[in-house]
Amino acid sequence: MASDEEKAGAPTRLARRLGVVDAVALGLGSMIGAGVFAAFGPAARAAGNALSLGLVVAALVAYCNATSSAQLAALYPESGGAYVYGQKRLGRFWGFMAGWSFVVGKLASCAAMAMTFGSYASPALARPLAVGAVSALTLASYLGVKKTATLTKVIVSLVLLALALVVAAVWLGGAARVGRLWPLESVSAHGVLQSAGFLFFAFAGYARLATLGEEVIDPRRTIPRAIPLALGLALVVYAVVGVSALAGAGASAIAASPAPLATAVEGGRLAWLAPAARIGAAVASLGVLLSLLVGVSRTVFAMSAKRDLPRFFAAVHPRYRVPHRAELAVGLLVAALAAAVDIRSAIGFSSFTVLGYYAVTNAAAWTLRGDERRWPRSLSGLGLVGCLTLAVMLPVTSVIGGAALLVLGASVYFVARRIGAGQAA
Repeated sequence: MASDEEKAGAPTRLARRLGVVDAVALGLGSMIGAGVFAAFGPAARAAGNALSLGLVVAALVAYCNATSSAQLAALYPESGGAYVYGQKRLGRFWGFMAGWSFVVGKLASCAAMAMTFGSYASPALARPLAVGAVSALTLASYLGVKKTATLTKVIVSLVLLALALVVAAVWLGGAARVGRLWPLESVSAHGVLQSAGFLFFAFAGYARLATLGEEVIDPRRTIPRAIPLALGLALVVYAVVGVSALAGAGASAIAASPAPLATAVEGGRLAWLAPAARIGAAVASLGVLLSLLVGVSRTVFAMSAKRDLPRFFAAVHPRYRVPHRAELAVGLLVAALAAAVDIRSAIGFSSFTVLGYYAVTNAAAWTLRGDERRWPRSLSGLGLVGCLTLAVMLPVTSVIGGAALLVLGASVYFVARRIGAGQAA
């Protein structure tokens, strides 16, 4: 019987155990998570019921990014995602900046998702529950990526069930009013683009598949199939849920609610199903947290292997074939943040850095030759422009904070290069 490496057609430092279904499940676990329960609130505040336009814009930018990610991941099936692509196509600095953006932004997202879980599960015990969730999911990831994919499938199934109950409760419980969807409220282009920036944050998980390039069976075939498929399924779910939320409660109520989907259900005869939204949000937070922990640890592993981070984190567990030191380091840092810091305000900073990460991906895809690409170059260009546009349309505090993080990353890179040059001399 052929080994995983033989099926992949390329050597790998990690174990190739993920097929198309596993990869799609991990992508859905990254996208259909806490964002579908929370992103519609700030999007409605920015654009009113025109958030539906923001959803279309976010999906378009995400699709462009997905095609760039898919063809680069097939060409370079290694752990690290845009960190690898930037190095291969644009140079070491841009690769480092992509990796830095991903790690810094997603560490903040991990802590936020942990706190979201704790807050939904039991507000009085939010921080202890958040730390416990990080610890448990880090252990699950440590035991092997195949177990991670299996757990993600369970979480995605439960979240989809919760969303189905929410949609059914809105339309069958009498809360839905089609008049709340049209005509669109008067809103500026800036408002629509800002709502797209918030909604894009919820779509962004498909890149988690690219960071697992060394653990996917036959990556040149699997990843280009899995990324667009996961994105398409997530878009359908988001569209159905977004329309249902607007029809069930209206843009103003959605914008003012900390739990928009629960609010949409509570206005109808089936209000007793509202807890399904809250339970779904808690479970979804776990799904996002799990996939984030996996993705961040793989990027740390890749950067460490190339000496952009300490080599200590480049170790692979002899039995489980996972980057165990990187996983433990990420888990400990996220647990510390969740225990000590209210990280919710950092979500805007994370959005900014994530868009920077995808900007590097699109720029790298732009350089592909005709025989290397699977989609038109114009999609890469549109994705690059879209990422930069949505980034600057985010709230001012997010833009300033995110830009400061990028400047800090550039400083770290050049200082490390100077120290390395001095030691070599």
